[in-house]
Amino acid sequence: MSTPVVGFAGLTHLGLVSALALASKGFRVVGYDSDAARVRDIAAGRLPVVEPGLDELARGCSQRISFSSQVEDLGACDLVYISTDVPTNDRGESDLSGISASIAQVIASLSPRALLVVLCQVPPGFTRALPLPSERLFYQVETLVFGRAVERATRPERYIVGCADPARALPEAFAAVLGAFGCPILPMRYESAELAKIAINCCLVASVTIANTLAELSERIGADWREIVPALKLDARIGQGAYLAPGLGIAGGNLERDLATIARLSQETGSEASVIHAFVANSRHRRDWATRVLHDEVRKADALIGILGLAYKENTHSTKNSPALALISTLAPWRLKVYDPVVPASAADHPRAEGAASALAAAEGVDALAIMTPWPAFRELKPADLARVMAGRAVVDPYRMLDGRAAAAAGLDYFTLGAPPHRAKQSGCA
Repeated sequence: MSTPVVGFAGLTHLGLVSALALASKGFRVVGYDSDAARVRDIAAGRLPVVEPGLDELARGCSQRISFSSQVEDLGACDLVYISTDVPTNDRGESDLSGISASIAQVIASLSPRALLVVLCQVPPGFTRALPLPSERLFYQVETLVFGRAVERATRPERYIVGCADPARALPEAFAAVLGAFGCPILPMRYESAELAKIAINCCLVASVTIANTLAELSERIGADWREIVPALKLDARIGQGAYLAPGLGIAGGNLERDLATIARLSQETGSEASVIHAFVANSRHRRDWATRVLHDEVRKADALIGILGLAYKENTHSTKNSPALALISTLAPWRLKVYDPVVPASAADHPRAEGAASALAAAEGVDALAIMTPWPAFRELKPADLARVMAGRAVVDPYRMLDGRAAAAAGLDYFTLGAPPHRAKQSGCA
């Protein structure tokens, strides 16, 4: 067969990165989005998402990919991915109305033999119910991780594929697309594939919850969780890739979505899922760690607080469920100076917040500083420089961007997840 032409319906984070990754493998790709302004920006090289390596990837495959705001252009494709981002509400519940409308439009535009692959995350049972013959309908588990999207899209660990009959060979066009990446392909029934993505995320949540629970205990009994982690990773039953870094709850949207889905399905089916509710409760508790520290340490009624980072994690522009924004929402009485390398200060949505031109400028004159996103550039900050420009002493650094001992030696009170505070050395105090 000739090399298949592949379409992507939806050019937000998931669709754009996935389309460019496939084009980089030599396929002719058509990227469609109903937002004509977005399509114009992408075609002009103004990408709407921030990811390491994405601009270079786009430039390298520009001759093999085209962009359109006309859904009819997908009619030239042998295979079309539904790659629309699925939004969630404050309870982690998916809004499927957008993807359902997109699928209906795409199906009406498909050529008679073209395949449809749902790439965005949907609840179990969604794919099978779509009005398309099963031999043309598939679900593929997406591998998007914000901040690592290009790496994950171009070098996937494996592909999980949902289909009507897992024992039947995949259609030639689909097999060619997946085979270009040289990774294992795991076919399974639709519902198993849809649940597999949720299962992966639930295992990650379990690891994060254990780390957060024991990191908090470490803070209170004088242990250091970072010293314990290597012992766990050398245990073959846990492993080097385990998610053991403590954090400020579960952020980003997808993990919350999966917990909400399991809670809903367990209620509907009568299965027991109290552990899922415990994960959610633990996440909410740890999310407020920085708030508790600041309110304990800062006593001034009209304090000025510096916030470094607004994105929910490094190397992304996304602020969905950002720990920084959650913290800012609890600091209404205080004035803020904020800085993020990518996200504008206006995202803080705080009546007394002002933007700063740099990380060090955000620390100038503040009574306390919170480093809320682990941007690599923040590791370059020197505690002595912070102590020189800050008015107060408290540095809240959940992700250990700074050396706690160096911070204390510079005269700062340093707080991080998983360890007791490093208090300022008396000789270094102002």
